[in-house]
Amino acid sequence: MSNLAHSSHPARPAIAWIGLGIMGSPMSENLVKAGYDVTGFTLEQDKLDRLAAAGGTAAGSIAEAVRDADVIITMVPASPQVEAIAYGPEGILDNARSGALLIDMSSITPQTSVDLAKAAKDKGIRVLDAPVSGGEAGAIEAVLSIMVGGEQADFDEAEPIFEALGKTIVLCGPHGSGQTVKAANQLIVAVNIQACAEAVVFLEKSGVDLKAALDVLNGGLAGSTVLTRKKDNFLQRDFTPGFRIDLHHKDMGIVTDAARNVGAALPVGAVVAQLVASLRAQGDGGLDHSALLRAVERLSGAEV
Repeated sequence: MSNLAHSSHPARPAIAWIGLGIMGSPMSENLVKAGYDVTGFTLEQDKLDRLAAAGGTAAGSIAEAVRDADVIITMVPASPQVEAIAYGPEGILDNARSGALLIDMSSITPQTSVDLAKAAKDKGIRVLDAPVSGGEAGAIEAVLSIMVGGEQADFDEAEPIFEALGKTIVLCGPHGSGQTVKAANQLIVAVNIQACAEAVVFLEKSGVDLKAALDVLNGGLAGSTVLTRKKDNFLQRDFTPGFRIDLHHKDMGIVTDAARNVGAALPVGAVVAQLVASLRAQGDGGLDHSALLRAVERLSGAEV
C-alpha cells in the first residue's frame, strides 16, 4: 500500500530520493518545501540527517526508501552508480512497486539510460532520464534546466515535480535524449569556461582592472550565464566546488564518446576535454570547474 493515504497532501505522489550530494540535497529539500513526502537514502549519515531536519524521512536502505514510493528520483555521480542502485536484489528495480515512475536526474551515458528504461519496463516500472544544468546554485534556487528523455505521458505526470526543481523543463525525445542534450550542455559549458579563463589571464597580464573588464564583457555579446555564475570564482580565485572538475571530466568523456558514435567532430571540445583531464591529473579534480583558470595560469608561467 502506498503512503498516499497518510500524506498531508493526498493528491501528491510519495517520492523516494536516492543520492543526496551537492545537487541531491537541495533538490530533495525543494520538493519537501513544495509539500511532497520525500523519503531519502544515501550513503552518508550526515546527509540523511540533513534531509530529516528539512522535513523529509531518512530510510535505512534503497529497498526501504522505494518500497511505497509512487515516484523514485535518483541523483548520483555517473553510470556505474546508477547501475549499482538500480540493479540487483537490493536495487530499485527489484524493490519498487509495479507502476512506479523512476526519474534518473544523474548525468550518465545515453546508452545507460536506454538500457535502464528497457530493464525497468520488464518490471512494470516507467523511466525518464532527466539530467539537469545549473549547478549547485541552480539546485538551491530551483531554477535548473531539466532536459528529459522518455514518453510524453510520463513526462506530463512528472512535470509538477520538475516545476518544483527547475525553470526550463523540456521533453527532448525518447529515452536517452535528455542525456544527449546534457552532454551537449557540458560541451558548451566547458568550452565557455575555458574561453573565460583564457580571457582572465590575458586581461590580468595586461594590467587591466579585471572586475571592470568582466562587467563590461558580460554586458555584450561575450556575456553568458557561465560568466555571470563564475565571475566571482575567477575574481576571488575561489574554487569551492559547485560542480567538480572530476564530474566534468566524466561528462567530457561521455560527449566525446557519444559524438564519435554518431560521427560528429568535436575539435575544440576534444582540446578542452584534454585540458580538463590535465587539471585533474594535477590534483585539482575536487575543485569547481572554474578552476580551468588554474590550468591556463600554469600554461602562462604562473606558480599555482
